[in-house]
Amino acid sequence: MADLRINLAGIKSPNPFWLASAPPTNTGYQVQRAFESGWGGAVWKTLGDPIINTSSRFAAVHFNGHRVAGFNNIELITDRPLDVNLKEIYETKKLFPDRALVASLMVEPKREKWHEIVKKVEAVGVDGLELNFGCPHGMAERGMGSASGQQPDLVERQTYWVKEAARTPVIVKLTPNITDITATAIAAARGCADAISLINTINSLAGVDLDSWNTIPHVAGKGSHGGYCGPAVKPIALNMVAECARNAKVSIPISGIGGISDWKDAVEFLLMGATGVQVCTAVMHHGFRIVEEMIDGLTNYLDSKGIERVSDLVGRAVPRYTDWGNLDLNYAVTARINTETCINCNKCYIACEDTAHQCIERAQDEESGASYLKVREEDCVGCNLCAIVCPVEGAIDMVEQPAAGVPMSWNERQAAIAKLSMKGA
Repeated sequence: MADLRINLAGIKSPNPFWLASAPPTNTGYQVQRAFESGWGGAVWKTLGDPIINTSSRFAAVHFNGHRVAGFNNIELITDRPLDVNLKEIYETKKLFPDRALVASLMVEPKREKWHEIVKKVEAVGVDGLELNFGCPHGMAERGMGSASGQQPDLVERQTYWVKEAARTPVIVKLTPNITDITATAIAAARGCADAISLINTINSLAGVDLDSWNTIPHVAGKGSHGGYCGPAVKPIALNMVAECARNAKVSIPISGIGGISDWKDAVEFLLMGATGVQVCTAVMHHGFRIVEEMIDGLTNYLDSKGIERVSDLVGRAVPRYTDWGNLDLNYAVTARINTETCINCNKCYIACEDTAHQCIERAQDEESGASYLKVREEDCVGCNLCAIVCPVEGAIDMVEQPAAGVPMSWNERQAAIAKLSMKGA
């Protein structure tokens, strides 16, 4: 059976599935129950000066009958005293010495404040520290969270301050609310971070009630921007993880976060460079025991691929991720409709006719007279839209075509044109 153990910058755990710093890791009771269910690690809900949280504070985006496609919250860091949290962290680590227990931290951007909290937290036996430079609401208005995380110089400086005092590995949690996440990832590496975690939540407003006109959620008729997470953010998170993983200036381990709901999502993050993953929304939706299926699914997947260790998956797909200018413009696929499985719902025809390249037509069988849908392959550009909207699995295949010429990317094309221009000159 495959070995699921990971080592993230010196932080070891029996599997790559950690709970992210969030409501599920607010107390020792919760984290201990999670560990009993099989979670390999947990990042304790962010510690700092306790605050007062609002009521109400959560909202969700439901889509096409799917509950919690996205999740929004305006909850801040811990509202429990630091000494209470530290006592429970100590007790939890004693009960589960083989699990990764990481403390999420957020204080004012002052060197002495970071040194003070680092020493207190490490004294109770945590395995590592995660610096919360990503919270987009509430704390950011106080000069912390994403207010720090959006400024590379502050990321570097505060990371360095923590490293001055820390004796355990330091993970920097990055905000996605920035133009280029690699800028802050590089800054964290310059500040001597041992790893990065990403993404934190995305600035958002979940909705507006059409009857009351209140925001969702609202607090006594007033609303505020919150942090967005859940399945809807997964493509954004996966891209940002990949961008950091392929950037040579980052070159530190990654803990992947953002919309991970099952073992398949986890594998995608691992393939794109994450050493391990953190989960929040799926747990809030379904409970701690989802980790059982995650562990079984990942184990079976590795066994089916003949892969002995989960660490062997890390980054395997990163070389396949590149800039658009490096893509082969002579590569071609075309759609092909399987008439035996097609149910003639016309979804592909409508999508292609109205919004793509008008290359699907209705045809008629000469013998039976039955109508069917057919792709004019010479006009098909291989955009994938028909296969995407088709409700029947396998009814439309995207078929690779013989190359129209030697592989040629946009960058190569432009270089060739420039070379010819120089010769002509």
